Formats: sequence, C-alpha cells, structure tokens
Amino acid sequence: MNRVKPVYDVTLRLEKVLSQETTPKNRETIIEQVNQLVELRGKQMEKVFPPFSNEEIQLGELLLGMNRTIEEKMESLFRDLKLEMKQVKKQKKSNRTYINPYEKVSSRDGKFMDSRN
Repeated sequence: MNRVKPVYDVTLRLEKVLSQETTPKNRETIIEQVNQLVELRGKQMEKVFPPFSNEEIQLGELLLGMNRTIEEKMESLFRDLKLEMKQVKKQKKSNRTYINPYEKVSSRDGKFMDSRN
C-alpha cells in the first residue's frame, strides 16, 4: 500500500489551483482552495512514516520538486495581494486628502506667537 500517493494527489490539485490565472475577482476563492488543500495535505502527511518502498521514495522525490514550484507560486500570490493592499491604502489616503486638503495642517499655522509670554 502506497502511503505517499494521497499526499501526491493533493499536491497535484494544489499545483493546479495555483496555476490558474489570478485576478482580483477570483483571488479570494483561490486562497480559500489553497488553504483547504494545504490543511488536507498536512493531515495526509501525518500518515506518512518510514520505512518507505521504492515507489514511495520516487513519489517523495517528485513531491520535493513540486513543492518548490508551489512555494514560488504561493509567494507570488501573496506578494500580489500585499501590493494590491498597499495600493488600496494609498488610494484611500489620496481620496481623503482630495476631500479635505487641510486635514493635516497644523493648528498653529498662520498665528502670531508672542515671545514674551
């Protein structure tokens, strides 16, 4: 019985989900699917323990290569998400400044300060 095969199958599904084109509209569903698959994969990995057969060792080596590409794709996904969050924050600040341009002006600006007091 091959104990590594379920982990391999979940990893393939995870790689397939991460290979989809990510847009702001589908990003949330992709992240939810990734979270579910990572949790499922973690549960499957708990069932894997030595001794391993030759077939399990070969699947394990394939998993290592796939894992690198999955990590890169996840990094890219979260980097894009962080960038979009920064842009939204900057846009909110810009809109607030446009609506009220004197919001950040110091209250002492334009007043005469007598040095004798």
